[in-house]
Amino acid sequence: MRQNVRPRLTVVKAARPLPPKMKLPLSAGGQIMFKHILVPTDGSELSTTTVSRAVVFANEIGARITFFFAQQEYPIPLYGEGALLVPVSPDQFVDATKKEAERILTAAQTEAARLGVQSDTDTSVSDLPYESIIDAAKRHGCDLIFMASHGRKGVAGFLLGSETQKVLTHSSIPVLVFR
Repeated sequence: MRQNVRPRLTVVKAARPLPPKMKLPLSAGGQIMFKHILVPTDGSELSTTTVSRAVVFANEIGARITFFFAQQEYPIPLYGEGALLVPVSPDQFVDATKKEAERILTAAQTEAARLGVQSDTDTSVSDLPYESIIDAAKRHGCDLIFMASHGRKGVAGFLLGSETQKVLTHSSIPVLVFR
C-alpha cells in the first residue's frame, strides 16, 4: 500500500511560464492541499518575481496568502580594528525598517488584489530570518511556504547560508521554492 507523502520541496524555474491550467495539488481525499500560503519577501528582484508567481499560484488553487517581511535587528556597533560603524541611531533604524517593510508588503498586497487573491501581511524583527519565517507560517496557520530560492549572492550568500535552505531544513510545513 502506497502512502501519500506531501512533498517538502518543489522547484519552479523562472524561465518557464506557469501553464494556463495548472494541475491542482490535491490530498488523498481529493481536497485542495494548500489553502493558506506564506510568502516571505525582501523586496529584491527575485523576491518580487516570486510574489507575482505565488499570487498566480494562489489564484489558480483558490488559496489565500500572508506576505511576510523579516525585519533586521539593529546591528550592534563594534569598536576597534575592523570596526562596524552604524551611521544611524537605533530609533532611525527601526523607523527605516518599518517603512521598508510597509512599502514592500503594500506592493505585494496590491499584486494580490489585482488578481482578486485574499491576502494579509505580517512582519517581525529577528536576527534569524528563517526562524521568523517558520514562526509566521505556524502563527498564521499556513500549510505552504512559497519562497525565492535565494536572497544574498556571492561570498555573503556562501558565508551566511541561504535562508531558504535553512527554512527547508527546519520547517515541518511544505516549502515550494521558486527560482
